[in-house]
Amino acid sequence: MKQFIVIGCGRFGSSVAKTLYKMGNDVLAIDEHEEIVQEISDEVTHAVQADATDERTLRSLGVRNFDVAVITIGSDIQASIMATLIAKELGVKFVVAKAQNELHAKVLYKIGADRVVFPERDMGMRVAHNLVSSNILDYIELAPDYSIMEVTALDEWIGQSLIESNIRSKYGINVMAIKHGNDINVSPVAKDVIHNGDVLVVIGHNNDLKKLER
Repeated sequence: MKQFIVIGCGRFGSSVAKTLYKMGNDVLAIDEHEEIVQEISDEVTHAVQADATDERTLRSLGVRNFDVAVITIGSDIQASIMATLIAKELGVKFVVAKAQNELHAKVLYKIGADRVVFPERDMGMRVAHNLVSSNILDYIELAPDYSIMEVTALDEWIGQSLIESNIRSKYGINVMAIKHGNDINVSPVAKDVIHNGDVLVVIGHNNDLKKLER
């Protein structure tokens, strides 16, 4: 069990906090609004009304003892930056921060954020890829040029092994896992056969992944 502190409990932050708690983790949720704290209090380990930009307050809450801090403050960029900076200075091992735009993200990385997320942008990209291509189930951008994608097995792959399908040589991508119903093969080998209805988790350059969209 890990210990998480979630700062900012709007729609995204509360969803993260509740999900982490349901997964069996210890979660401290912090928000400056009393009504939000009351709403989430029964669905996390602890919920506290506090100003996350006050170093003394975060120190008194024992922030340094948490494994991960998730900074999900929404519209107040300055508060987001301050909370991220304080969390790092107080010794939180891993800090994830939500960014509004690329400039905000650059600042967050500069002050020590270990990971920056763009929930609205990322969800928009996932929905767009899913709408354009019925065989694309999910899409996660790893870097500006590389992504991970879940794709339903193309007709031309069905009944063939990975090596017979020539996925790597034809598309320039690597298969990380194969989902077959409720089973998942996380380390597929060349001889593994692709069946109808299988979902392949692939990684590659965005230009190569586009070849799969149809």
